[in-house]
Amino acid sequence: MTGSTKLRMLELLEREKGAFVPGQKIAERLGTTDGAVRKTAGTLREEGYAIDAVKDKGYRLAGRSDTVSVAGILKYLSKETPSLRIEVLESVDSTNRLLHKKAAAKEDEGYVLVATAQTEGRGRFGRSFHSPAGTGIYMSVLLRPDMPLEKASTITTAAAVSVCRALEESSKTSPRIKWVNDILIDGKKVCGILTEAATNMESGRVEYIVLGIGINVYEPEGGFPDELRPIAGAVFKERRDDARNRLIAGILDSLFRLRRNGFDSGEFMEEYRRRCLVLGKRIQLLSQDTESKEALFRTPRYATALDVDGEGRLLVRYEDGREEHLSSGEIRVVV
Repeated sequence: MTGSTKLRMLELLEREKGAFVPGQKIAERLGTTDGAVRKTAGTLREEGYAIDAVKDKGYRLAGRSDTVSVAGILKYLSKETPSLRIEVLESVDSTNRLLHKKAAAKEDEGYVLVATAQTEGRGRFGRSFHSPAGTGIYMSVLLRPDMPLEKASTITTAAAVSVCRALEESSKTSPRIKWVNDILIDGKKVCGILTEAATNMESGRVEYIVLGIGINVYEPEGGFPDELRPIAGAVFKERRDDARNRLIAGILDSLFRLRRNGFDSGEFMEEYRRRCLVLGKRIQLLSQDTESKEALFRTPRYATALDVDGEGRLLVRYEDGREEHLSSGEIRVVV
C-alpha cells in the first residue's frame, strides 16, 4: 500500500473512531484487497497507531489515539472559520517548500498542508527544523493578504498569538513568546514559526504568504538530539486523545478569526506584548540580517528590550542610550 492509502485508511477509521470497520468494507473503499488491509494495519501499529484487529469484526482505531487526519481536524474546526482546503500527507521534504509551489501555480488562500513528518524541515536563517514522524505538527498555511511588504511581519505576530491560544487551551500551560517567532513552555522551545512572502516587485505589495508552523507535541522516542536537548521541549509528556487534531483546529480558528479582522488592525498586539518574555529584559543581539544565514556580530551587542510596535518590530535601547526598532534578527535574554 502507498503512503497515501495508509492515510486514507486512517481517515476512514477516524470517522468511525471507537467502532469496528469490517476489513472487506475498508478494502472496497480503498480499492485494494483484504490482505493489503491486514498488512497496512500491521504497519500502522508498528508506527505507533492504536489499531485493534478482531476476527469477524474488523479494525478499530482505539478511542485514545492521536492520528492526524483531515476528518479529525474538521471535527474540531469552528463553524465560523471559513471553508479551508486541508491536505494531510505522511511525509514531505518541507511543507513550506511544497506550498510555495502550489502558490506559484495560483492556488487560492486557505490551503492548509499538514505532514506527519518532514525530511528537510526548515527554520529561520536556513536552519533545519527537527521533524520526526508521529510526534509533532508540521503545517503550512497559504494566505493572500492585501498589504504592503513592510506590514507582513504582523502575520508572524498573529500566528504566534494563535499558537499560544491553542496551546493554552489544550495544555493548560502559559506559553510565552520569544521575539519574534519562538513559542516556549517552561523555558523550552516547543514551536517555531517561519513566515515567507512573495512580493509584486512593481507594487511592493504582498502577492502571497506561506506561513509555516512546527510544534513539538511529544518528545521523540529516545529524546531530542543532543544539540537540541538544552533548548527544546514538548507540549505533552504523554500521548493524548486527538491532541494534534485539536491543536491544528485551534490554531486555524484563531488565525482566521484574526484574518477576518485584518492582520494589520493590531487587535492582537497587546496580547503579543503580554506574552512576550523579552520585554524589560537585557538582551544580546546575535544577528540582524535575514538575507544571510547567520550574520553574527563580531562584537557582542547588548540592549534592553522596551516594546514591540504595531508592525511587530522590537524597540531596544543600547547601552549608550541609543534606541532602534529591529524588524528581524535573533536575540537571547541575558541573565
